Amino acid sequence: MKSVSFFLSMVVFAGISSTTLSADVASGQKWYTKGCKSCHGNGTKGAAMHTQDEWDELFADGGAGMIKKHAGTPAEPYFNSDNFKSKSKDIRDFLFEYGSDSGNVPAC
Repeated sequence: MKSVSFFLSMVVFAGISSTTLSADVASGQKWYTKGCKSCHGNGTKGAAMHTQDEWDELFADGGAGMIKKHAGTPAEPYFNSDNFKSKSKDIRDFLFEYGSDSGNVPAC
């Protein structure tokens, strides 16, 4: 009985931990609207620029693909900043959630 109780408490702990450690789609939408909308259009248009797999690839290795993609543009300083590094997981989650192959449509 102790092992079942222990197992259930570990499952609950893992569920809570994964929720609190994950990035936030709503926060990513806020940051997209604030920083990306002027260049890439509303969230629907911007997120649909790539599939979910492509968004994963662009944000891999600390957003290396996004940094490279924006090199030589007016946005380059932002993508090389600590601000991007701190917000990139949220922005990635927003773009991934509404990628062109997701079937989801953002409300922005």
